[in-house]
Amino acid sequence: MQIMKALFNGKIIPWERRNNYSVERKALEERIENEKRYFIGKMSLDDSKRFEAFISLCDNAAYDEEVEIYSYGFTLGTLLMLEIAEKIETIINE
Repeated sequence: MQIMKALFNGKIIPWERRNNYSVERKALEERIENEKRYFIGKMSLDDSKRFEAFISLCDNAAYDEEVEIYSYGFTLGTLLMLEIAEKIETIINE
């Protein structure tokens, strides 16, 4: 019950956890940001604003997908634990 208690008390906040990216991942993100700045620099003010809005839409869509995947995984984990809990008496009494 330690994990459940920590979740309840707000000591574990999965959506605030940041991964420590590898050097390769950090380099990739830097390259992406540099390309984004390059293209924005080539655009008119209206186009650059529209491009920024487009990037924001993509980020929101990715976030929504991550939330859905997390929720699905959490549900599967919970169902697995329920199955285990149902069989615990059988396992202990064998």
